[in-house]
Amino acid sequence: MILGVIADDFTGATDVASMLVRAGMRTVQVIGVPDGPAPAADAVVVALKTRTVPAAEAVRESLAALHWLRTGGMRQCYFKVCSTFDSTPAGNIGPVTDALMDALVATFTIACPAFPENGRTVFRGHLFVGDELLSDSGMRAHPLTPMTDANLVRVLQVQSRRRVGLLRYDTVAQGPTAVRERIAALRADGVAIAIADATTNDDLRTLAAACAELPLLTAGSGLALGLPALYAERGWLALDARAAALDPTSGGAAVLAGSCSLATNAQVARWRAADRPAFVIDPRALARGEPVAAAALRWAEAQLPRAAVLICASMPAAELQAVQAELGSASAGALVEACLARIARGLVERGVRRLVVAGGETSGAVVQALGVTQLRIGAAICPGVPWTQAESTAPDLPLPPLHLALKSGNFGGPDFFDEALRADPTA
Repeated sequence: MILGVIADDFTGATDVASMLVRAGMRTVQVIGVPDGPAPAADAVVVALKTRTVPAAEAVRESLAALHWLRTGGMRQCYFKVCSTFDSTPAGNIGPVTDALMDALVATFTIACPAFPENGRTVFRGHLFVGDELLSDSGMRAHPLTPMTDANLVRVLQVQSRRRVGLLRYDTVAQGPTAVRERIAALRADGVAIAIADATTNDDLRTLAAACAELPLLTAGSGLALGLPALYAERGWLALDARAAALDPTSGGAAVLAGSCSLATNAQVARWRAADRPAFVIDPRALARGEPVAAAALRWAEAQLPRAAVLICASMPAAELQAVQAELGSASAGALVEACLARIARGLVERGVRRLVVAGGETSGAVVQALGVTQLRIGAAICPGVPWTQAESTAPDLPLPPLHLALKSGNFGGPDFFDEALRADPTA
């Protein structure tokens, strides 16, 4: 293993794995920290569900992942965070980065969530989503991790016990040597973590080259784009043009959407506007104890012979706020996740073999419910969202051939669901 990645949610894990595969690096994603040895791959991504848990729990699980990756021979560690850097004032990005640096005896790292292909750029330390500052985007009303400050130096400094500085765009524009010199100056000034500006893929490649010797990188998935070529230059791996190939499968297709992000709501609206089969989950009905999952599965069973189906709990922000006020934010989310997880299991039992899942928390719940312990990473449907092939390393949990597309709620255009179902995961 060359690169060990610790991802703070399931869709983020497939996101960064997709970038590595795209560049020719054989990559395997595991679900949680396995008991056994690391799989044979150039890169191994450990998918955790630590973005919104208490900071101490996130630190504990991340350190366990680091220990397991180090036993597999990892040469460099990558802490993958969301491209919107979403967190709470108490963490978890800062506390986990601090803990990983302690464990790796790392005196410096960068933090760069930029992913220009998906409209996430960092300029003068401020994160933009498209043309808007993060604090002006839909993330300002996120139900779990609202982001009301786009100044990432300020955001991270509140969370970290290390001094946080800035690696500016004008330095990055001068190339890897200038970046390395600036890092040396920041270190001399007592800075241990630097928010790195990046507005293009070339900026990310420059940062990757300049930071190749750092034990730890904290970043969104974009920074991973430049790493495989650097490893190949060192003779550590041979880039594989077939790294993204998956096995063929056949059967029904379904979409499960638990995210209430602006992007997912637009995707749900586009599907329903085309008069395609859709079943809407009512969290209030779940709270009343109604058998919503069973009803959804009966409905899906009648539809699946003819068409792919959408089962969703997505809703506009105002409606979501009303539901959360009535049921409680955590309770409403847990009810929906548990319901969609039961539905996913039921759909697979009924012959569904291609499953698109929208939302990081929803994806985590679905993968766990299906008994998936490992994912092979295939080609990207859109930037940051690949098809994957589900595998189980547990002999008592055999899985049928199954392709999963685990989508961050904020990713993809309005036609993403249809684009995913039309894509060939084996190509």
